[in-house]
Amino acid sequence: MSRKALLDDCFLHDKDRLRHQEALEILKSRMSAVADTETVRIEDGLERILAEDIAAPRNIPLADNSAVDGYAFRHSDFDEAGGFFRLQQRIAAGHASDADLGPWAAARIFTGAVMPPGADTVAMQEDCETHQQDGQDFVIVPQGLKTGANCRKAGEDVAEGTTILSSGQLLRPQDLAAIASTGQAQVNVFRKLRVALISTGDELRRPGDLITVGDVYDSNHFLLRGLCATAPVEFEDLGILKDDANLVEETLRKAADRFDVILTTGGASRGEEDHVLQALDTLGRCHMWQLAIKPGRPMMFGNIGSCVFLGLPGNPVAAMVCFLLYARPVLSVLAGGSFLEPQRFQIPAAFDVPKKKPDRREFYRGFLGTSDSGQTTAHKFARDGSGLITGLREADGLIEIPEDVTAIQKGDPVTFLPFSGFGIR
Repeated sequence: MSRKALLDDCFLHDKDRLRHQEALEILKSRMSAVADTETVRIEDGLERILAEDIAAPRNIPLADNSAVDGYAFRHSDFDEAGGFFRLQQRIAAGHASDADLGPWAAARIFTGAVMPPGADTVAMQEDCETHQQDGQDFVIVPQGLKTGANCRKAGEDVAEGTTILSSGQLLRPQDLAAIASTGQAQVNVFRKLRVALISTGDELRRPGDLITVGDVYDSNHFLLRGLCATAPVEFEDLGILKDDANLVEETLRKAADRFDVILTTGGASRGEEDHVLQALDTLGRCHMWQLAIKPGRPMMFGNIGSCVFLGLPGNPVAAMVCFLLYARPVLSVLAGGSFLEPQRFQIPAAFDVPKKKPDRREFYRGFLGTSDSGQTTAHKFARDGSGLITGLREADGLIEIPEDVTAIQKGDPVTFLPFSGFGIR
């Protein structure tokens, strides 16, 4: 798509703006990892992006072992009526036995203990009876056990040489457990992206400052701090930029030398006091601007040298929607991960939209409920204003309405994007 199409007048009709899927394709085509790698202890690897493939150097588990406390025996000695076995060994976890079980012999065995040579089946202790005769301990095993019952085979979890995790995966607690199970104590990860957070506007004040009529508190900064906490980044607050063209340009120029990404809110239009887009044109290049979405139309994507620039709208709802849909997957790719796609569920609508503008994708703040029949339904926050933080707070996801849909009736299937799928509780 041409530069002119991305940077044309903000009063163009939506059909001439960049569609949601077109914007995603541009972002996917322009992005690649920029972060270096480092080695960390696995306990420090949580929510870091893996920079190597992890393969099992040996079978996991290493040897056949018991899944329960009970009695190990050879199933070939077993018959339909059950089994009467003499107790020959006692094996606890961490203490393997090298002695073969003799015919009609059993070993007292505990969970996790290595199976004795020859044994292939374990009976649970609560299903067995023990007694002693002529100084010999015996165990009676009930009928019905299948070969291999309660026995975990070597390599049952992971066979030697199997790739457990691939480079680019975000490490979760269960992934760290998988790495630990291989015996590997350290892991190679991509370092966290360096991100500059910048708010813009003469009207902005930080909490704790006095305000007068016309001022507003900078809620976007704290919104983005929290959203960045769900991404593999470390951010620095560069404060609030006044509506001064020279100040904006100089701040962006210096930030581009220090950071991997500049993330701004506000100043994304072409008004007389909106200087961010002008500064981006002067210092670098804008690859995307003006989207056919609601909320979030003036979303900017560009670069200043090797620094990626992401300019979010100034309204809080639009800023959050654009971060989740566009900035979050970009940050993931730059940090060495994949281009993150949101979870999507088809759910019946519990609301009506008599008329929707065509050629524009809309994202409503929504929450899930239950109908009288017990069916899960999607509910729309009653007010649509993109400055209403209350809608973000009360919602637990977004309702996505495609460009070709012009009306919604109760019961129509709609696409629900839960916030939990974006890493937000």
